[in-house]
Amino acid sequence: MGTRIARSPIEIPDGVELKLEGRVVIVKGKLGELRQEVHGKVKIHQENSSLQFSPAHGDRESNALTGTMTSLVKNMVKGVSKGFECCLTLVGVGYRAKVEGKNLNLSLGLSHPVVVTMRDGITVESSSPTEIVLKGIDKQKVFQMGANIRAKRPPEPYKGKGIRYKDESIAMKETKKK
Repeated sequence: MGTRIARSPIEIPDGVELKLEGRVVIVKGKLGELRQEVHGKVKIHQENSSLQFSPAHGDRESNALTGTMTSLVKNMVKGVSKGFECCLTLVGVGYRAKVEGKNLNLSLGLSHPVVVTMRDGITVESSSPTEIVLKGIDKQKVFQMGANIRAKRPPEPYKGKGIRYKDESIAMKETKKK
């Protein structure tokens, strides 16, 4: 049966090539190539331009892994065709970001500048001193890098200063009154 996510097949768009090598799914597109090993408790069915996963056994773990594998491969297909981006905003007086090659220099009101080195496959852009855009084909790597950068100065709840995701809303608190 599988999960609700796994019931719908993964459609492979034009310009994306999908190959199976044993239990490894390889997805190639205009932006690059990604590989994912499929768990042994999941069966793979490939038809023309679609791919579908189903549980190999009837247990809960097989069902759960079927949904997980489907999501991972869908993200791979989207990554190699369109890519992923994570947008961060710096809020605070004197908070700035500057891109220097594969490094991101952050001024976050600390006594020292914070330097973050990008992982392979991730590009960083900064259109203004308070905007950071991370781009790449691997969703997990892009958003993990975004989380690592945000952790350098998470938003505080009184003035909202810190690094936040572009669409993130911060629950603000009032200061204590006597």
